[in-house]
Amino acid sequence: MPTTPDRRDGRSAGSEDQFEAAEAMHLAARETVSVRPAAPGDRRTVRVDPADRATVRIDPGNHETVKLPGQRRPPPGRRRAPLPVAAAFATCWAAFVAYVPVAAVIGLARTLEGQGGLGGATHAGLAGWLLGHGVPIGTSIGPLGLAPLLLTLLAGWRLNRAGLHVTRAIGARRSGSPRAAFQVAGMIGLTYAILGALAALIVDGRGTEVSAGRAAFHCFLAGLAFSLIGSLRSTDALVVIARRIPPALRHGLRTGVVAALLILAAGAAFAGLSVAVGGGQAADMISAYRTGVAGQAGITLVSLAYGANGVVWAAAYLLGPGFLLGADSAVRVTEVTVGPLPTVPLLAGLPDGPVGASGAALLAVPVLAAMAAGWLLTRRLVNLHHVVEGHLVHGRKPGDPAPAEPSWSLVLGAAALSGPVAGLVLGLLSWMSGGSLGDGRLSEIGPVPWQVALVATIVVTVSAGIGAAAGRAFRAPARG
Repeated sequence: MPTTPDRRDGRSAGSEDQFEAAEAMHLAARETVSVRPAAPGDRRTVRVDPADRATVRIDPGNHETVKLPGQRRPPPGRRRAPLPVAAAFATCWAAFVAYVPVAAVIGLARTLEGQGGLGGATHAGLAGWLLGHGVPIGTSIGPLGLAPLLLTLLAGWRLNRAGLHVTRAIGARRSGSPRAAFQVAGMIGLTYAILGALAALIVDGRGTEVSAGRAAFHCFLAGLAFSLIGSLRSTDALVVIARRIPPALRHGLRTGVVAALLILAAGAAFAGLSVAVGGGQAADMISAYRTGVAGQAGITLVSLAYGANGVVWAAAYLLGPGFLLGADSAVRVTEVTVGPLPTVPLLAGLPDGPVGASGAALLAVPVLAAMAAGWLLTRRLVNLHHVVEGHLVHGRKPGDPAPAEPSWSLVLGAAALSGPVAGLVLGLLSWMSGGSLGDGRLSEIGPVPWQVALVATIVVTVSAGIGAAAGRAFRAPARG
């Protein structure tokens, strides 16, 4: 494919940020002055002062001068915030925003049930916050290690924003420096680990046992991973790193992530439809709780918090390996073996038994999703990115030169690499979505990660290759 001249920060010439473009248009509108049409004999000239581009002079005659507002730029000697201070402030705020909803819900439920108290709500909220980071909580019935992924996503979103804010605070925005991005993520991860250890020390006590070291390790990994996404985006280091990766690997990484997201989207649709079909059973489960409105609202919120886990389990079900709901259990297309389960509305969508021949068509859903990802790969290589007058543009217009045909080695190589990437993503999510609810029969919950990763790798590699090859072979010829 044609390439584009690079900028000093490593970005391609046509890769403009939408917010920067909007800001530039706004400033251009502010710096525009309207000049009345001159009379037939009036030859006044509008000139821009080279020393001050925000000054417009009208010559000759009255030498009228009009001052226009110029673009506001930070002063040259502006002091940047120290990295430890910026990271500490942003990380504490991210942890607080993720903690408050948990503490508020638990505190409200305890108050309505006559077990109010700020101390109890704070303690229980911290335990739920740690559980959302995958830190097991020791109880009298055994360890609770089933993390609610919705809370994990909330914490990850706030850490991502922390990476963006810290990068701006230290003046590394748009610097294109991977080193600055990793420094920001490392400092946020370290600060988050300290907060996790402190929370574990507060929670650890009678009735709940938490390891401070494990809490620090889990929080460090979460802070490092999620904030690194934000810092790489803010510094534009992600673009710099991507340009150093071979094209086949770069497109394979992107296609694998797209395929994994499409399979997860199919799982979300299947899970939502299953719960909707079993809505009557879910309502009966909620009404069976004799704990009043607060208790029923609490069990509903718990189901919502674990809804993201259900999406991953549904994706594993569509892929074939299925998931576990306790020891010696299996929930897959060809087998459903479960014991007594808690009366949770989320479980109302469980299949009653193995599906027949028509239901086996569900296994084709991940295949179609992976084929769509491969087709999008070819479409992106052929039509999305091409060069017009030295600039990388998106989409084609009438009169633009026809884009170069991507080579078969690039198309098939990227499709082959997308399989392991999708398998790694889905296997990691399967591991995060599982856990235990005590030492009893519910000690094993969730998909088996290596099985999901293996099947997803095979399915995506073959299907994405078919979709990419079909898109390359049967696409309509480009017209100039």
